[in-house]
Amino acid sequence: MAGDKKTPFFVGYLPAPADLKIFLVAVSAFLVGCFCALSLAIGIGQDDPGAGEFKWSWGTQTVSGRLEIRPYPILHVSNGTDRIPAGQTLLLSGVGKKGVQPRVNELNGGFVQLKGIVLKRGDIDMLQVDDGKEAIVALDGVPPAVQTVDLGRWRLTGEICDGKCLAGAMRPGTGLSHRACANLCLIGGAPPVFVTREAVDGQTFFLLGDAAGNPLSGTYLAHVAKLVSLEGNVERRGRMLVFRANLETLKVF
Repeated sequence: MAGDKKTPFFVGYLPAPADLKIFLVAVSAFLVGCFCALSLAIGIGQDDPGAGEFKWSWGTQTVSGRLEIRPYPILHVSNGTDRIPAGQTLLLSGVGKKGVQPRVNELNGGFVQLKGIVLKRGDIDMLQVDDGKEAIVALDGVPPAVQTVDLGRWRLTGEICDGKCLAGAMRPGTGLSHRACANLCLIGGAPPVFVTREAVDGQTFFLLGDAAGNPLSGTYLAHVAKLVSLEGNVERRGRMLVFRANLETLKVF
């Protein structure tokens, strides 16, 4: 019985025995170390999307090319700058939390010149078009044709984001902490994008439209910044991937 009295025994309403304290500290330190190592491994395993930011140091960029407005305005650059090469495809937004749709609706398929500030994050390039009539000018002539390639039907898992904030207007540009800001931008006409780790033709972000290739209806706003899956067709237009998603297939995880 004398030996039994020396065996440490934990009672919830009493202080832990000295011998058990050492064991508990060791186990706690081990578990904390494991969680830290796991967090580091998960972080290292994530693809670095690049630092998103306004490229103020580039100054105002003036580019021209073919304008498309469906599902949201993009510019296929044919005459670029040293910062924006010919062949690039740019998402477009207005200044602040708004898009450029009302200013370009009559220019679809036309040859236009745009002026603005670039936002860039990884492979995502956006032009924030300046205010004023001189920032959007219809040009004479026919712009170079842009090839559209059907990449087939896909089921993709990822996050619906506001393309402007994702490109660098805000940090963070993803996640639930950014949801309210993202929805304000999307309501104002900023282009929605779908971000996924399931690369299609080498890209993990897609300009998002409905199954018919038109702008999304407002019902999708309830699912912004959540992990969701969507099915639809993916097209490559110039250097931009467009995900024509069927919103009826949306599933939240």
